[in-house]
Amino acid sequence: MITRRLAVVVAGAMVVLSACSSTPSGGAGGSGGTATGCTVGVSWNNYSQERWKKADEPAMQKAIAAKGGKYIRADANDKAEQQTTDIANLINQGAKVLIVLAKDSEAIKPAIADATSKGVKIIAYDRLIEDATTFYITFDNKKVGTLMAQTLIGLVPKGNYAIILGAATDPNSAFLRSGMTEAGIPKLNETSPAGIKVVFEKNTDNWDTTNAKNNMEAALNANGNNIQAVLSENDSMATGVVQALTAVGLKIPVTGQDGDTAALNRVALGTQAVSVWKNAFALGETAGDVAMQLCGGAALKDVKAPGDLPKAAAPASLNATAFTTPGGNSVQSIILTPTAITKDNLKDTIDAGWVTKDAVCAGVAAGSTPACS
Repeated sequence: MITRRLAVVVAGAMVVLSACSSTPSGGAGGSGGTATGCTVGVSWNNYSQERWKKADEPAMQKAIAAKGGKYIRADANDKAEQQTTDIANLINQGAKVLIVLAKDSEAIKPAIADATSKGVKIIAYDRLIEDATTFYITFDNKKVGTLMAQTLIGLVPKGNYAIILGAATDPNSAFLRSGMTEAGIPKLNETSPAGIKVVFEKNTDNWDTTNAKNNMEAALNANGNNIQAVLSENDSMATGVVQALTAVGLKIPVTGQDGDTAALNRVALGTQAVSVWKNAFALGETAGDVAMQLCGGAALKDVKAPGDLPKAAAPASLNATAFTTPGGNSVQSIILTPTAITKDNLKDTIDAGWVTKDAVCAGVAAGSTPACS
């Protein structure tokens, strides 16, 4: 009788252990154990930017909830010191995986090292962190720069160019510039064989609109307004660039990226030539899904992108791939594909639910662009 009771107890214990142990998650989301109940923390560098709250965060929340996880967040309000504190607080709240949009890729390193030492997995979101233990999720930023430059070269094949770079503390600024270089944009004060001369090039603190306006004003003053095209590395800076150009009566091609509503309206109006659109719904979904795979115990190299991403944004391979950083680190990554949005394909952003037709076409003459017909 005792033996039989012992057997029953052992069998019951095995059932309990089985229920508590990891089980394969399966599907396009990759391998690993169950992540139900896992807390994913997100550290935003500056949550006030339109894109994060409109697209990235809702997509993350949906992907995390779909696999039974819990989402928490913190906003550093553009302060590197605050982000360090935020990361510690998110870990104290139980986060097992952190999605980090770094304010300063160097200043964040001690916080990342501390989190990793505590067994917390790190996803570097949209901005590289030079740490081999992180998983890097972004769009192909070099290609973003290439698309910007190719669009502008098509419109202004020769002449004086100004380049308004993003923050020097963000590796994306350099990635974008390298893409421009590959497309045929020369270095500062040099002229390409085709006749493009870069007469101004400067980084912009915090990718800030006002700082970009100041940079553009400096470019105009230094060159007697003799500038034919502007490579602005994102849409919020393009806002400041266009303000500075408008003040001196210039209407010349300007680039940007992010698909901000105001920028897409400028594309429709003809005051901005292109906004390279990074479908942030797809990026946020990828990050949320990957976070839950890591919560379930998946190794970085075994992570996969979700299988239901829009074709235009999907990476070349759903499997994680090695990415060699400028610092010589090899990080596992998923790199999504960006799309150049001009007047010709502006309707794609409306059809995707990214923006409304009313917002894009505000003040636009009917029929002047296909999206506003």
